[in-house]
Amino acid sequence: MALKSAISVTFLCLVLLALANGSNAGKIAIYWGQNGNEGTLAEACATGNYAYVIIAFLPTFGNGQTPMIDLTDHCDPHSNGCIGLSSDIKSCQAKGIKVLLSLGGGAGSYSIASTQDASQVATYLWNNFLGGKSSSRPLGPAVLDGIDFDIEGGSNQHWGDLARFLKGYGKQVMISAAPQCPFPDAWIGNALTTGLFDLVWVQFYNNPPCQYSSGAITNLEDAWKQWTTAIPANKIFLGLPASPQAAGSGFILASDLTSTVLPSIKASSKYGGVMLWSRYYDLQTGYSSSIKNYV
Repeated sequence: MALKSAISVTFLCLVLLALANGSNAGKIAIYWGQNGNEGTLAEACATGNYAYVIIAFLPTFGNGQTPMIDLTDHCDPHSNGCIGLSSDIKSCQAKGIKVLLSLGGGAGSYSIASTQDASQVATYLWNNFLGGKSSSRPLGPAVLDGIDFDIEGGSNQHWGDLARFLKGYGKQVMISAAPQCPFPDAWIGNALTTGLFDLVWVQFYNNPPCQYSSGAITNLEDAWKQWTTAIPANKIFLGLPASPQAAGSGFILASDLTSTVLPSIKASSKYGGVMLWSRYYDLQTGYSSSIKNYV
């Protein structure tokens, strides 16, 4: 009897531990690259707060254009000044952090003109940022974990083609997207139905009809339900500004997020965690540190 009882207690402890971990299994994703005062990529990863770091942006590509990254004051890609980021990327990956490159952004010159254009862009991304080879890798020899689609303009055509060609290089190429919370997204709504996207961090800000607002959670809950039931992605993240200054609207106090919003959305099996815009604002507020144990 004593042995059985000990086994039962051990089993119960394991179950409780699994439940505790399961209810707190979310991760934090962060965008980095759009403010020279946000510190280095290696410093961001050294905080231990983030599971995904998204380098922003590659805002020029497609339709015959020469692709060009823009990391504001961090480095000058025109003079190969960003290849030094390779060691930072590797240091992040050594900590188990996935590092992705984000295409697009709110301001840029990008669109995919055709299926053939999508194929050419995918080839460029593979050879210059992923597992392929090129003499002109903008971020140096480090191999990124994947590509993020932050498409907020240009055209809504052929993004699914681009995702398909990227996935054609192997399952190890992670693909994510950052749609706006009104459903379906105007730019990549069609692409997101393909089932090719691993992670989708929905921007629940700058969109009052579907964001949280001072105690009113229904709009966010309804939108969250729609995203998690309609989109065949592995995980859906709640995208938020890391400070009131990071967006025009949609900032959620850390206390409201942890006490009201997260408990409401974490029941979904597709819940992946929280995405924050951006490292610069998170550095100012310490937002990720204040929510980390609740995500």
